[in-house]
Amino acid sequence: MQTRSAIDVVHDFWSRMATNDFASVAAVLAPEFTLEWPQSNERIRGAERFIQMNSEYPANGPWRFTVNRVTGNEREAVSDVFVTDGVQSARAISFFDVADGRITRLVEFWPEPYAAPANRAHLVEPIEAPC
Repeated sequence: MQTRSAIDVVHDFWSRMATNDFASVAAVLAPEFTLEWPQSNERIRGAERFIQMNSEYPANGPWRFTVNRVTGNEREAVSDVFVTDGVQSARAISFFDVADGRITRLVEFWPEPYAAPANRAHLVEPIEAPC
């Protein structure tokens, strides 16, 4: 039996997240799943805690996810995703480890946007797409 690539699993993950039925995401999480947020020094172990965290996160409406890019191979993938509830918005850069068609580890970075420095204004142009 052929196992799905990490890229396929990550697309499935984001499709499930987009339903806002966070319990459905458990289908693509391995029993040993861990999520790490290095910026805030936090780790979540297990699908149950992942589901609970997403269900309890304060939102102003349903979450919408725009997958900008997914790249990877059979066992690893990286995604660049824009997330919004209509009021809050953020960009997530996520690194996935996948084994046997399930995500074993997810490391996410949620970078804060900032204004471009004036000293390079003559070299750049604004990006019009949400980021």
